[in-house]
Amino acid sequence: MTYAGQKECLIIFTRYPEPGKTKTRLIPVLGAKDAATLQRQMTENTLAQARKLQHYCSTHLEVYFSGGNQELMQSWLGSDIIYHQQCEGDLGMRIVSAFDQCFTDGMSRVVIIGTDCPDLDNQVMVKAFQLLEYHDLVLGPAEDGGYYLIGLRQLIPELFVGIDWGTSQVRQQTVEIATKRELAIAYLPLLRDIDRPEDL
Repeated sequence: MTYAGQKECLIIFTRYPEPGKTKTRLIPVLGAKDAATLQRQMTENTLAQARKLQHYCSTHLEVYFSGGNQELMQSWLGSDIIYHQQCEGDLGMRIVSAFDQCFTDGMSRVVIIGTDCPDLDNQVMVKAFQLLEYHDLVLGPAEDGGYYLIGLRQLIPELFVGIDWGTSQVRQQTVEIATKRELAIAYLPLLRDIDRPEDL
């Protein structure tokens, strides 16, 4: 699918909030039902900020999901969004697949975010796209050593190979690869993710 006019795309990675299958690291303290409720609320909050972003820029919005199906996602978040099932593989493979799809569709600036960062607002998203005008890579650093946002102007698969996903090394390893490739990197504000019980 090629989109005329809109060259910026924001991709939200999320999971359908089915109890027992989402936010599993928080189940010991919240229980399966409340952990799924938290996932639901954080996704809805992120989407609300993304819709505000669209008031400032003509940004295309897509949701890449795991769990559930297209019909469940549409009844939950609305039918005015393009949905894609996340591909199989680790997080790196899923990110590469999403970037690849967007750039193939003709996008020139693509930003991917998750839903674990309640402080990620539309202003930070706007800044990410602005920085992509002059930088190859934009990262939103998370306090846990990962990143809550990544933006590119073209697909660079190497950035996602050999990364220890789910560890505090993710951002450092990504930056090392980018530095070796002599990419121009820009950083957004440091924000906090909610992944583990102590994050609550």
